[in-house]
Amino acid sequence: MFPVLIGTVVIAGIVGYASERTGFTSNGVLPSIIICVGGAFLFYFVTIMFRIGFGSPGANAIAASIGALIIVPTHWRK
Repeated sequence: MFPVLIGTVVIAGIVGYASERTGFTSNGVLPSIIICVGGAFLFYFVTIMFRIGFGSPGANAIAASIGALIIVPTHWRK
């Protein structure tokens, strides 16, 4: 369980960094990483509690990170 949590954080950080560098978001690198990690944590705990998800913890982390970047509004977003 603990290695899955660490892997989720690492994957979410990579997705946040990559989304900022590719131009998908314009929040800044650190805010994008924080948003992704928060969304991945939330989805990780929801997956543990309710057993919903895509089967693979990596796919869950990627989907949750992208979803958090789309849902969470910031004042820098255009």
